[in-house]
Amino acid sequence: IKIDCDVLQADGGTRCASITGGYVALVMALRQLERARVINDYTEVLKHQIAAVSCGVFEGNAILDLDYAEDSNAQADTNFVMTAEGKIVEVQGTAEDGPFDQTQLSAMMAIATKGVAELAAAQNKALMAAAMKESGLTSR
Repeated sequence: IKIDCDVLQADGGTRCASITGGYVALVMALRQLERARVINDYTEVLKHQIAAVSCGVFEGNAILDLDYAEDSNAQADTNFVMTAEGKIVEVQGTAEDGPFDQTQLSAMMAIATKGVAELAAAQNKALMAAAMKESGLTSR
């Protein structure tokens, strides 16, 4: 399965946004295939729920979801793709203004893990709302 995302408006973190939204789109497409009886159980197709966040070191502090101004002046810039359980799928990081140390990397990892957990919850909420809409139910 290939997922292609176009980010129409962004302030940094476009790759991470497309991965996080792409997961939601994939689940919705698999549900449609299940309803059309092309596949038996969409949950058997998925191995992990994933989301992605960008983090960096800005003015000496680990920051989650840097905006353009922070990203342009960051000492380090990283992207973490993780499962909802906090397991690492991919880490990409670059020192922008001299090397960063393991303590800074650990701080970025900690906020990335928290951020991915929050995104996973938001994905689940969006998917639940979509399922309710598809079934004709409404939510409050």
